[in-house]
Amino acid sequence: MLERLAKYRAQYVMIAPAVVLLFLFSYIPMAGIQVAFKNFHIGYTIWNAPWVGLENFSFLKDDQFWIVVKNTIIIALLKFIFGFPAPIILALLINEVRHSGFKRFVQSVSYLPHFFSWIVVAYILQSLLTLDGGLVNQFVAKTGSDPIFFLGSTEWFRPIIVASGLWKEVGWNTILYLAAITTIDPQLYEAAKVEGAGRLAQIRHITLPGIMPTIAIVLILSMPSLIAVGMDQIYPLMNPANQPVADVLDTYILRSGLQQGYFGMATAVGLLSSVISLILVLVTNQLSRKFNGEGLW
Repeated sequence: MLERLAKYRAQYVMIAPAVVLLFLFSYIPMAGIQVAFKNFHIGYTIWNAPWVGLENFSFLKDDQFWIVVKNTIIIALLKFIFGFPAPIILALLINEVRHSGFKRFVQSVSYLPHFFSWIVVAYILQSLLTLDGGLVNQFVAKTGSDPIFFLGSTEWFRPIIVASGLWKEVGWNTILYLAAITTIDPQLYEAAKVEGAGRLAQIRHITLPGIMPTIAIVLILSMPSLIAVGMDQIYPLMNPANQPVADVLDTYILRSGLQQGYFGMATAVGLLSSVISLILVLVTNQLSRKFNGEGLW
């Protein structure tokens, strides 16, 4: 053990700050989980607040909570169905581009939105979709149709969330897949060409199997997003008109905890969400190892 520490001391020194930060900001705050089982209010600490057992989990009997769960599941599934395969498809398309200049241009354009904050994206969407003066509604008016209140519509809110998420993140998420494609042996493609395989056949029998381990790992890591659908994306676009479909677990926790002062209940909801996310990761990892032979552990 000491010999190993001495041999790799430089590497351990390099990762030490990250380990310390992880411990300070990820493990120590876990002590706050006990708030889910206490009657915590301003004036108490997490240590001296009275215990109330499972009383804070009474939200499970609240009809509004289950509406929020339904909204969360619908948005999560839509984002997963459209958002998970999109970067894979884009990476495959970019890989097939032979003109290096155009290839770099496409990569740069697709990566750029990732660096915009969701507040900026929300402002862009409001400028495009607002009822009075929005570019989209100006076009709709020119076609002779009535303007559409996109940001206040319960029908349009979910498509807007999915589309804006794709626009912002699809390019950035292709990085892992493009990196995985570069590790595939070029001789496999040469052999396939000799055998008469076209581009689609090469993608199907060489490229996709070659990046399958990366796809499996990304799939496992994406499982927690089925519960945490992204408050930073949804909250800036949320308003009373679209709240029936926009209210998700993250906004429910924010409203219950910070705005209404039900800290114990908000912590209980967050704890339940974390447990479900952990179960999803464990199950997905086990299924991935069973069917693909690859997993995080």
